[in-house]
Amino acid sequence: MKIISSFIITIIIFSLSVSVLAYDYSSMALKVPSLEDLSGLEDDLTYTFYHERCHDVEGIIYRKVKEWVHKDPTLAPSLLRLQYHDCVVRGCDASILLDHEGSEKTANASKSLRGFEVIDDIKAEIEKHCPKTVSCADILTAAARDAMVLAGGPYWMVPYGRKDGRVSLAKEAAIVPKGSESVTNLIEFFQSKGLNVIDLVVLSGAHSIGRATCESVQHRLYDYKGTKKPDPSLDPKYLNYLRRKCRWASENVNLDGETPKTFDTQYYHNLKKNTGLLSTDQLLYSDSRTKPIANGLSYDSSLFKNQFGVSMVKLSSILDYTSQDDGEIRVDCKYVNKY
Repeated sequence: MKIISSFIITIIIFSLSVSVLAYDYSSMALKVPSLEDLSGLEDDLTYTFYHERCHDVEGIIYRKVKEWVHKDPTLAPSLLRLQYHDCVVRGCDASILLDHEGSEKTANASKSLRGFEVIDDIKAEIEKHCPKTVSCADILTAAARDAMVLAGGPYWMVPYGRKDGRVSLAKEAAIVPKGSESVTNLIEFFQSKGLNVIDLVVLSGAHSIGRATCESVQHRLYDYKGTKKPDPSLDPKYLNYLRRKCRWASENVNLDGETPKTFDTQYYHNLKKNTGLLSTDQLLYSDSRTKPIANGLSYDSSLFKNQFGVSMVKLSSILDYTSQDDGEIRVDCKYVNKY
């Protein structure tokens, strides 16, 4: 069964990848180059961008991230989430890091984000060695990768050359999924960013580690879709556990109740047992478009980790033309440069 499922999911990934590569994104504002076509990537992002500009940039970032994650392991998934929130709004332009009234950082969708101080610390150190050279967007992208490696996740090469955006609006952060959307809405949202259904299921696997606020799941516990009853798909024992754990909306609960500190495929096994925390997690195993992918990934850890790296490069390569054309290299990640 394991061999057959792995074979099936490999065929699915190959088939969808081919269809995605054939899709015409020319009409979209966002551009997401594929790993198979590095020639297209060279126009915007490149793996050698800092080789001469700041040759030890990756070493500096890794050492700093390691220092922070060693002190607080929960920062690893937080940094990944921070990058996700950045990339899906205005592309990967570090707009989430801007700290002013009405910025994305102040939005309701961003109130539980963490890791800002890590990026500030890294930026300050890099400025000592390579002033006005490395963008905050590139720092956040590499820091998220290194955080995942330190949490037991895969390593993937990061292409560089992003610019920092000058615009950050709280109202735009409202588009970030909140954990209660339908699978159709999630697929459409990911497609609007140049990502496909495989990326959706694979990147959801990041919920193998980290925590969510109880506020994001309370509707499943007491009033699912206005029924005044709990979500019927929730395992009864898990429902009782969550009701005890989430008496207050401000509390936190592990996204993976089995192995919350290990980046593995347990997340997908949880879905089979109806113990996915967010409704958007559990729905992946009830929809015919996503269930085969989730099921296949659950049986093959190496396939999951390899594809996770591929999907992360796609996510971190989302660029908005306006943000990049009008972008800059911030001296302080919290503020637009003063001229």
